[in-house]
Amino acid sequence: MDVVGGHSPYAGSLPRVPAKLEGKVATAPPRPSRVQPVPVSELASTVDAHLTAPGRAHVLVGGVTLRAQHVRPGDLFAALPGARAHGADFADQALSLGAVAVLTDEVGAAKIAADVPVLVHDDPRSVLGVLASRVYGDPSTRLALFGITGTSGKTTTAYLVDSALRAAGRTTGLIGTVETRIADERLDSALTTPEAPDLHALLAVMEERGVTDVTMEVSSHALRLGRVGGVGFAVGAFTNLSQDHLDFHPDMEDYFRTKAQLFDGRAAVEVVCVDGEWGPRLVTPATVTVSTTGDAAWTASDVRVSPTGEQSFTAHGPDLEFPVELRLPGAFNVANALLAIACLHARGVGVDAIRRGIADVRVPGRMQRVDEGQDFTAVVDYSHKPQAVALALDAVRARSTGRIITVLGCGGDRDTAKRPLMGEEAARRSDVLVVTDDNPRSEDPAAIRAAMLGGALALPGSERGEVVEIGDRRDAIRHAVSLARTGDVVVIAGKGHETGQEVAGVVQPFSDVETLAEAIREVRR
Repeated sequence: MDVVGGHSPYAGSLPRVPAKLEGKVATAPPRPSRVQPVPVSELASTVDAHLTAPGRAHVLVGGVTLRAQHVRPGDLFAALPGARAHGADFADQALSLGAVAVLTDEVGAAKIAADVPVLVHDDPRSVLGVLASRVYGDPSTRLALFGITGTSGKTTTAYLVDSALRAAGRTTGLIGTVETRIADERLDSALTTPEAPDLHALLAVMEERGVTDVTMEVSSHALRLGRVGGVGFAVGAFTNLSQDHLDFHPDMEDYFRTKAQLFDGRAAVEVVCVDGEWGPRLVTPATVTVSTTGDAAWTASDVRVSPTGEQSFTAHGPDLEFPVELRLPGAFNVANALLAIACLHARGVGVDAIRRGIADVRVPGRMQRVDEGQDFTAVVDYSHKPQAVALALDAVRARSTGRIITVLGCGGDRDTAKRPLMGEEAARRSDVLVVTDDNPRSEDPAAIRAAMLGGALALPGSERGEVVEIGDRRDAIRHAVSLARTGDVVVIAGKGHETGQEVAGVVQPFSDVETLAEAIREVRR
């Protein structure tokens, strides 16, 4: 301990996508059991692609994938250009497994020698979603989809919407960072938003199983890379924007423009939180606006916070107002709840179901309390962006009279500019900050910690607490717990719901929630 100062290689397209499970073989996604195959000639005309082998235009396509290892007989294989290889390099494998046609570009077409129909398009990724939607019967036209985008709050807002829909008697699907859920069946999530073929297949499965409403998180990667291509949304919602993903986007303006694609007409209703500088730029005369600080179609008043963090407030909407109970702490969660309420109201969900659904929600890894009978508060939160860290710690400080002891790391192979900012925000708001490892991935963990420490220690001593460096995350959590006294709050930030830690390309089992609970039990013993 040092005390300082008191996916598949062809699945992406440039720029390189920092996928959560890059380099690992993803589990084959679910597919619908009933598909009406589509002639390859119809697919080609749908996206204005050039079709080679016109004599085989009658070939029927019954599935779509961009991963050769997931091909099923009758599939269209999408051979996309990537950062390290071209999907066409895997066409032979796909064809040997039963693919009957290939979608690719001119470069890919030149690599395919087999006598197989090839759909050639200048930008095959941009049309992949439309093709997948057509093959799987355009399921999004019969499901009510709630798409939620923004830097922070996507997961929480999605859970709030889903809970109220279920309270209203709807059969729901959920697609997001923590999990994918089809009615009551839970699947692990590899990507916040699945690739387009997997997404449309999943929506078709949901429809088969009686799902009526689907809530999904829509990441900037999904919008930029066409993962939601061909999807029609009943509601599109925007939470907020702050610095993140600047390893993928060149600047904040590009990041915003990418998020704004959800509001290009693909959503029947657009709901936007206008707190901050970015939301107002999305507003049109038809936009449903939400604000916790100013004028909007939906606002909140009379916010009250209990000593344990539960909140209540009055929601004010068009010609109505009603009280809301919310288990989740933090002013930002009032904004998330209000955004969810506006989305639900826009789709005709009644006030009673909204209130019951919102009051019921707990979100894994989002301000999640860990209670082992200790006399201090212990919280796990997914905050892994500078503003999210600041908001989470401000929320904790607002209801605590004790010290704030924070454990925080930054992920490797991600936006490097936010590391000193995260160190600074955490040090400013903590009595003790333990800088540790998150998911170093391929980077040197010590270098990541050094960048965070640089930001933390740039603050004058009078403006920050003690800063401690402990590389091993388990040891860091144990140390934080060992320091806690009656009335203190221990916050383990950054990984939230995650159940693994990636170091040097290897993912080892690791849960902040379980590790924190174990550390508390050890101290109590």
